[in-house]
Amino acid sequence: MTGLEEHGETGSGAGRRSRALKAAGLTLAAVLAVGVGTAGWAYRHLNGNIKSVDIDNALGDDRPAKAVTTPSAPASASPAPTEPVNLLVLGSDSRSGAANQALGGGDSTGARSDTAMVVHIDAGRTTATVVSIPRDTLVTRPSCPLPDGGSTATAYGAMFNTAYAVGGPVCAVKTVESITGVRMDHYVEVDFSGFAELVDALGGVTVTTDEDIDDDDSHLHLAAGTHHLNGARALALARTRHGIGDGSDLGRIGLQQKLVKALLEQIASTDLLTSPAELYKAADAITGSLTTDTGLDSLAELTELGRSLQGLSAGHVRTVTMPVVPAPSDPNRVVAREPAASALWKSLK
Repeated sequence: MTGLEEHGETGSGAGRRSRALKAAGLTLAAVLAVGVGTAGWAYRHLNGNIKSVDIDNALGDDRPAKAVTTPSAPASASPAPTEPVNLLVLGSDSRSGAANQALGGGDSTGARSDTAMVVHIDAGRTTATVVSIPRDTLVTRPSCPLPDGGSTATAYGAMFNTAYAVGGPVCAVKTVESITGVRMDHYVEVDFSGFAELVDALGGVTVTTDEDIDDDDSHLHLAAGTHHLNGARALALARTRHGIGDGSDLGRIGLQQKLVKALLEQIASTDLLTSPAELYKAADAITGSLTTDTGLDSLAELTELGRSLQGLSAGHVRTVTMPVVPAPSDPNRVVAREPAASALWKSLK
């Protein structure tokens, strides 16, 4: 893939997805806030599920500038958001242990960021751009602070996903800000195993594949067509890369974007609000799979963000992949294609 890969919706499909996304936003807000009106222990449990990292304190002031904030109306007027927001969303994938290997994790150990998306939401919360960054992109990885007071070394020509491996969320954010020049206002990390639990809590997801998938590494074998997947098979689909296309990460990104849309549609079609037990199970799976920055590490903060997105329809969400070309040094890696990549990031400031 050498250009900007964009995926839009048209016609009746767009209408269905618009309704699905709006319903999903409302349902997700309810799921995240489920403990508010119930027993205090349930709220404390769900709130305690969410792990967080103080990224702002770790990185200090050596970062891109924040978006300019427009003066807001008095608090009593309940104004709509007046500034854009950028989130770095990572899918972290632990491959260690028998359980994860049974889910298609292979033989490698530790956790890594197999999915990276920069989500830009406009000031009015009515349009959004989701940019996938291929994990195989070669970048200059900046020096990153470590919890023990030390720091990682600057690395040239490093794979993008090594930032998370060597320095966790803090280094992932710093690397993204370094290569994009865009300030990340928030960080959201979703654990892939927790994602599988969420899919099961929702009763599975329905996904249509355009080609046969035959991947021994992810343990997934699917004929082209429509399939209803449980959590284990949905996770295998998220991990699949060798069984499709040219076996690169670019094919996997396309599958993951389909999976995200399928998950939104399943949330919208599942009547969680009529079943407190099922609602709690979904809320437990969602919160248990999250690591956020300290600005989103509570049910109240996540719910506030979710409610601010209720006017965002799927027809106004653009999903793209950062423009790349094969790396001159290694045909199995990619580098940003300029000036297209810089133009894309500039449009998100």
